[in-house]
Amino acid sequence: MAKLRKMLGSLDDPSVAALMRLIETQSRETLAKWAADYTETHYLPVYEKAFPEEDGLRETIAACKKCAAGEIKLTKLKPLVKAARETASSLAKSTGVSPAVQAAARAVATACAVMQTPTNALGFTFYGAAAAAYDQAGTEERPEIYDALAEKELAAILASLQDAAVENEPNPVKVDWNC
Repeated sequence: MAKLRKMLGSLDDPSVAALMRLIETQSRETLAKWAADYTETHYLPVYEKAFPEEDGLRETIAACKKCAAGEIKLTKLKPLVKAARETASSLAKSTGVSPAVQAAARAVATACAVMQTPTNALGFTFYGAAAAAYDQAGTEERPEIYDALAEKELAAILASLQDAAVENEPNPVKVDWNC
């Protein structure tokens, strides 16, 4: 198996540019709920196929949604996000864990950190694109196949945020993309 990238996608992708612009118009809470919902539906199942008894990432997503809804404080979410990141990091060091599962765990952990760091609303999408591409195509394809699948996934992510976006959001995030 060739060494696969942890993330797929590019800042040059039109969907990514549109995502960045749309993210800038939304509140931290809207972005966090959207990111949690998207990863729960699309990437958590990839992880749970490999680890059906593990519920830490699912619990982190639930806490993220509660935090976005104002039901719990960010201080309660932070340790769960840290544990999710540690889970994702440990998978990367494990042998026998597929790149799709590793990327899915990274996507979930990054998405759940949106309440802390709004730019993670973009960051999780690159991990998610990798999770989707590797889950669909396996690990033996040419890079251009993965890139095409990633572009398709990024377009789907954009459409999802467009559906979740709040028009004329009163408290949009202030983002410095540093890219």
